[in-house]
Amino acid sequence: MSDAYDIDDESERGRKASFVQVTAFMWKHWSSQPGKLAMVALLFGLSIIVDLAMPFASKHLVDALAAGPSAEGVRAATWGYVIIVSLALVFYTARNTGVRFHIPFASKNMERIVTDGFRDVQRFSADWHADNFAGATVRRVSRAMNAYDVISDTLVWFLIPAIAVLIGVTVLTFMQWPVIGAFTGVTILTFIAVAYFSSRYYVAEPLKRYIRADTAIGAALADAVASNATVKAFGAETREQARFDGVVQSWTKEANTTWGRFTNAWVVQNILLWVLQAGLLGLVLLEWSRGRASAGDAVFAITSFLLVSGYLRMLGENVQNLQKGIADLEDVVAYALEIPGVADAADAAVFAPGAGRIVFDDVSFGYKKAADKLYSDFSLEIAAGETVALVGPTGSGKSTFVKLVQRLYDVDGGAIRIDGQDVRTVTQGSLRQSIALVPQDPALFHRSLRENIAYARPDATMEEIIDAAKRARAHEFIDKLPAGYETEVGERGVKLSGGERQRVALARAFLAGAPILILDEATSSLDVATEREVQAAMAELKQGRTTIVIAHRLSTVREADRILVFNEGRVVEQGKHAELIAARGLYAKLNAMSRGELLADEAA
Repeated sequence: MSDAYDIDDESERGRKASFVQVTAFMWKHWSSQPGKLAMVALLFGLSIIVDLAMPFASKHLVDALAAGPSAEGVRAATWGYVIIVSLALVFYTARNTGVRFHIPFASKNMERIVTDGFRDVQRFSADWHADNFAGATVRRVSRAMNAYDVISDTLVWFLIPAIAVLIGVTVLTFMQWPVIGAFTGVTILTFIAVAYFSSRYYVAEPLKRYIRADTAIGAALADAVASNATVKAFGAETREQARFDGVVQSWTKEANTTWGRFTNAWVVQNILLWVLQAGLLGLVLLEWSRGRASAGDAVFAITSFLLVSGYLRMLGENVQNLQKGIADLEDVVAYALEIPGVADAADAAVFAPGAGRIVFDDVSFGYKKAADKLYSDFSLEIAAGETVALVGPTGSGKSTFVKLVQRLYDVDGGAIRIDGQDVRTVTQGSLRQSIALVPQDPALFHRSLRENIAYARPDATMEEIIDAAKRARAHEFIDKLPAGYETEVGERGVKLSGGERQRVALARAFLAGAPILILDEATSSLDVATEREVQAAMAELKQGRTTIVIAHRLSTVREADRILVFNEGRVVEQGKHAELIAARGLYAKLNAMSRGELLADEAA
């Protein structure tokens, strides 16, 4: 598989659910609907009993026919006919009625599996999402729903009936002919053992590689399609096609290996079916030749063989289907069992918004792959209503600061308090609803402009949405669109310009009305005219809010109440623009560099 999509590097290693865990997961969903489960079991169980009775009914009818057209023979044949027809009617009625219960039973469980999988993925930390291909995750969650369907159908329709019928036929045959019953039982056990061991030890590993290759296709597609603008910008369609072809070729290789092994296993199983057919019929003929079996007994044996061989074929094929279904479900079961990196406490309260005072109290924090901590005993206070700018070199801790404020990560030591509340003691959702974020590259949903603006407050009225758009200087361009606020913006807002996306994000922040505002490089990619419009909107948005501004373009932070200069996880300078320029420290150097100048001592 292509190294670029070796999805096991981060996302799968050590995160597979065991067979017992998958079984418990399936039972949890089955037992959530006990009434429907009982009806499915009752009706399909009835159809199994009918299947077991059919060879006896066939024997009775043939013996009656062999007796000749006497009055007694006609009565016996008539009863045989009635029994067979009645059994068939019960079988079809039970199966079809069972399906009526199984359909809503299965669809509800499939709905829960995919919605729970989505819920689990959403609760994982920023680190988890950074380590996982979005396309691979989508593929796993969507595939789990179909995996449940495969497992459930395989068990209900094939494996459980097959096992019940095989045991029943073996026992009933043994009671009449011990030798034939023993031969049938040994052959069936051998078949089951071959099916299990070939599936467990011969097919299992290639099957897992095949599933990983299938997941890699989803990852590769999502990666290239989501970045289509970049692909076109560099004229790289041919290169991306070649890259994707390599991923698909890896899948083809694994598919051929896996399917080839499935076929090899089926060859062995078919040989055993032939042995069962030859041996069973041969032994019955031997008993007949010795006068110990009637024509009806021979029909009983033939019918039993047809019944058993049909179920054995299904058993062999469906053991492998079951294994594939379990393998497809393992990831989502593991998601349900995985402890998220950032989790709400059991007694977490709803965050109570206040004036927006933020305190870092002796905070220590480091990323999981970093050798050293970024913050050590870091303390800082931002007053309610204060506008604070964070500046400094790349990697100095600015973005980490705002991620910790949002509790996208948990601190290793110390505490972060907002309006006196430790962020770890409140629910993440309620905390983030009190923080409005306007990022450098706003991520819009492939939905209407109205829905995107109202994302912070889905219950907002149309008048409130339009008012927020006007304050963000977005109403004018929206109003000119043919569909206005109902215009779909495309994936990640691709149909809008950078400035339009920024203004939509600002409108969303206006509508949120949160006491804390984070502006993360919100104007860095805009032209001068658009930047002025956005700056004017941001100036209005900052009124009455605690505002944190991250900027590399220092011209955008001169009006801040306080500028914090970060370097290697510490605030090395702070003050107003003029004060920091006069201090001739790091800020002055960054300012000179942003203007294409050198300080006097550097020029010397």
